Amino acid sequence: MKFYPKILNVLAVFVIVSTMTSCEAGPAKNIATDKTLAANNSDPSNAALAGNSAKDANPAVTSPGKPFSKTLELHGIKFVVESPNSATGNTVKVTPSGLEVSNDVQTRSVNGEVYDAEVGDLNIDLSPEIYIYVRETGGNKKASLIAYSANKKRSLSEIAIPEVDTKSKEFAGYNGGDEFAVVESTLARRFPIYDGSGADAKKTGKMRQLKYKLKQGEAMWQLTIAGSTEF
Repeated sequence: MKFYPKILNVLAVFVIVSTMTSCEAGPAKNIATDKTLAANNSDPSNAALAGNSAKDANPAVTSPGKPFSKTLELHGIKFVVESPNSATGNTVKVTPSGLEVSNDVQTRSVNGEVYDAEVGDLNIDLSPEIYIYVRETGGNKKASLIAYSANKKRSLSEIAIPEVDTKSKEFAGYNGGDEFAVVESTLARRFPIYDGSGADAKKTGKMRQLKYKLKQGEAMWQLTIAGSTEF
């Protein structure tokens, strides 16, 4: 009986120490976990994955057939470009404002989806142009272009665009996948170069960029190829 108090005291000390150790271990584990999460979040690859996940989570960003609408302005002339991007019978509408004579709405049928539009002043006459980019919804995603010029800020007229001629040196190896961009006083068109034709065509790994200039034709403004570069 004399030994019981000592045994009880030892057991009490053991229980107290164990409880303190358990309480301290819990927070230490959480801190370590927080540090691990912080390290993962600071990793650029993880940040990129997070960005992609956020983008993929929004169907309006990536889903095909999303209606297109964009407002652009240059030299006091405004353009509103709209397209329903319908699966069949698609159209694009250009609503100008600020023109001196006519602000009539221009509507055109398009073969594919409108994916972007840019405003420019390629001939540097302080009267802007609007460039509308269209891409096929299937096949090799070939791009096409619709463009209008604000003639001396008076009214819109369509710009003539040369057709793709795969027999020409500029379009040799062309098989779609092209993109447009206004670059200062030129319109650039970039596409991968293919070897072969049809379903057997293979990418060579090279790209070609064509440079278009805007010139006054006999009846209307027209884009003409002013050079090409391969890389």
